[in-house]
Amino acid sequence: MTLPALSLLETRVLGVLAEKQHTVPDAYPLTLNALAAGCNQKTSRDPILNATDAEVQACVDHLKSLSFVVETSGGRVMRYAHNIERVLGVPSQAVALLAVLMLRGPQTVAELRLNSDRLHRFADVSAVEGFLDELATRPAGGLVVELPRQPGARETRWTHLLSGPPAPETLAVAGPVESEAYVAVTEIAALKANVAALQAQIARLEATVARLLSELGLHDG
Repeated sequence: MTLPALSLLETRVLGVLAEKQHTVPDAYPLTLNALAAGCNQKTSRDPILNATDAEVQACVDHLKSLSFVVETSGGRVMRYAHNIERVLGVPSQAVALLAVLMLRGPQTVAELRLNSDRLHRFADVSAVEGFLDELATRPAGGLVVELPRQPGARETRWTHLLSGPPAPETLAVAGPVESEAYVAVTEIAALKANVAALQAQIARLEATVARLLSELGLHDG
């Protein structure tokens, strides 16, 4: 199954679910209100978002259709859990790294080790690098990529690819990116990836229709 590029808010939803599974296990799976609050959290988030409950619900519904999110009942309200490990076929250590990238944006290996500590405690930076390399070279397609070193920076940063390839505009930025600009760039990248996938699908359907018409002795027109 080829997964479509996810929007910024969709990756934020997944990141929040993966994070809260470890940081507030007693409240997990999350209600919609708790999930929206986690998406709009002012700490440990980059960029800061202000998503409505309706927007978060729409993302949850789409992620459910992709099996990324599962819905559970048993109380007065629906609760939601992630299914990242099974859908992507990656271990929990890799999910921890992906979650931090989805929540905080591109980071260095050292930053990833520090920021993922509550989700999984990596022994050292070499362990983080090992899982990043595995994620980048998956036979089914890379899930992370190492970005070019920024001017004046000592270390390179890594970013996830669940929203499609990083936009060229983000690769040359030498300083912090404004939240609104970052949101726009990531959303556009996801849309472009989805459009390309739809165009390829349409081309295949057109070829199939043309072949069937030819076999039936009919002409399109």
